[in-house]
Amino acid sequence: MAQVLKRVFVYGTLKRGEPNHIWLTTKENGVSQFVAKGKTVAKFPLVIGTRYNIPFLLNKQGIGHQIDGEIYEVDDAMFARLDVLEDYPKYYDREPQAIVTEHNETLDCWLYLIRKFPESMLEKPLLTSYHNTPEQAYSEKSVRDPAIPAKDDLAY
Repeated sequence: MAQVLKRVFVYGTLKRGEPNHIWLTTKENGVSQFVAKGKTVAKFPLVIGTRYNIPFLLNKQGIGHQIDGEIYEVDDAMFARLDVLEDYPKYYDREPQAIVTEHNETLDCWLYLIRKFPESMLEKPLLTSYHNTPEQAYSEKSVRDPAIPAKDDLAY
């Protein structure tokens, strides 16, 4: 019996050309297939949450913008690996959301977001799309290494 693939909407470091896209292309992580570019139907605040260029999608539906990203179909193994990357359910949470594709089709997709955050995060610039840049480079080590001080990191 064939496994049903889950649709996941990625808006940050997992997109093509971004630092964690390799998680979606590493065969040992499981199966992933690009479906389409898309954007959220609902508006959300997307912010750079720390000095390490880490994107945070805040669970404050109705504030911010429709968020640009990519839709992938993934198997259970890949879904579990994405949960590891997102530190679900400790750091990020996930929920199904309607996503409109570049072909004007609406699909339900899993979306990772942060439910608990300081209200001051909403004062940061609200983005429609995330991009890693040399001027403000993403740093995975900063997220995973407890020895690095979390001076301006997201606090619970």
